[in-house]
Amino acid sequence: MRVDRCTLAAIAPYAVWMALMFALPATGAAYALRSAATAAALVWSWRVLGRGESPGGRDACVASVLSVALATGLAVAFVWIAPERFSWYREWMVVGGAGAAQGASPYSPDVCGWSLTLARLAGSAFVIAPAEELFFRSFLYRRLVSADWRAVPPRRFDWTAFLWTTGLFALEHDRIAVAAVAGAAYLFAYVRAGFAAAALAHCITNFALGAYVVATGSWNFW
Repeated sequence: MRVDRCTLAAIAPYAVWMALMFALPATGAAYALRSAATAAALVWSWRVLGRGESPGGRDACVASVLSVALATGLAVAFVWIAPERFSWYREWMVVGGAGAAQGASPYSPDVCGWSLTLARLAGSAFVIAPAEELFFRSFLYRRLVSADWRAVPPRRFDWTAFLWTTGLFALEHDRIAVAAVAGAAYLFAYVRAGFAAAALAHCITNFALGAYVVATGSWNFW
């Protein structure tokens, strides 16, 4: 089955990220390489999909995009961090349990140096976040609604597509429950204000979480 160029552009950045995640070791240098390759794929996707046409529509005003993105992004960051203070949550609601937080992180500056730690933060916030939104919300959600996915307006809500994309997004993470909340929140942002709002919200979440990790040494999140 032939994949059209726009579909390939929507899938490619996320596919590059996931392929390199499995192919490369969990080190600061490997993460930087993965981020660079995915960023290049995002630039290509942006050119293919058209700079003047948001992949999720552009019917929302700038103020609406910014307000929805900021509120959603910070709310998800809080939901992601807050439950960690409960031992039962760390034991039962995190894949790997309490043991996942043990040992030195390959992304801490003591292990990889500050330059690669900051590269980890930048890749998480500004590369994988928009790549995931392009794949999950802009492409997959609409593709589950119609084969002609680009014709599906972002404001159209579909329960089946919502459940599938939210569930698959959650399974991608080690904190499945809060990842499901995050996926639902980003879809709300997408339906409410378009792709830019969802992508920016995800960027804000990941940057806030990364800043928290670096500031507090909570490397278990990474």
